[in-house]
Amino acid sequence: MSFFDLFKKPGGFRIDPLGSDAASRMAAIHGASFARPWSTLEFERLLAERGVVGDGLFLGSAAKPAGFVLSRIVLDEAEILTLAIAPEARGKGLSIPLLERHLDELSRRGVRIVHLEVEEGNDPAIALYRRFVFKEVGRREGYYQKADGSRVAALTMALSL
Repeated sequence: MSFFDLFKKPGGFRIDPLGSDAASRMAAIHGASFARPWSTLEFERLLAERGVVGDGLFLGSAAKPAGFVLSRIVLDEAEILTLAIAPEARGKGLSIPLLERHLDELSRRGVRIVHLEVEEGNDPAIALYRRFVFKEVGRREGYYQKADGSRVAALTMALSL
C-alpha cells in the first residue's frame, strides 16, 4: 500500500461502458440474479447490436464488472433490458449511481422515454425504479417463471427524461 492509498475512499467505484469482453462476467452476474439466466453468447450478441448500450459498475481497480445495466434504444425511446448487481456487491446502494449514469447516457443519446419490466415482488428493484420516478404503466400477468415453476406478473414502468 502506498502513502496515497491511505486517502482513497473505501468502496470506490467507477462506471464505464461495456463491450463484449465483459459478456461472460455479465452472464455470471445475471445467472446469480434471475431464474432464467442469459448466456455469454446472448450477451455478446446484444452488445454487438446497434442501439444497445451497456454500462458496468467496477469496484476499486477491478477489471471485471460487479454490476451492469443494458438498454436498447429505438429512436427517442429506450428499454432497460436488464440490470443486475453481483451478490457480493448488493445492499450497498451501488445500483443508484449505476442507473443514474445510465439514464444520463440515454438522455445524451436523445432518449426521451425509458421503459422497463420488473417482476412483481422484486421489492429492491421496484424501490430503485420508483426512486428515479418510474411510473407503473401496465402489468403482464404470469409473465415471469420463478425457479419453483410458479409464475408471477411483470410490472411495466416508464420514465420521461
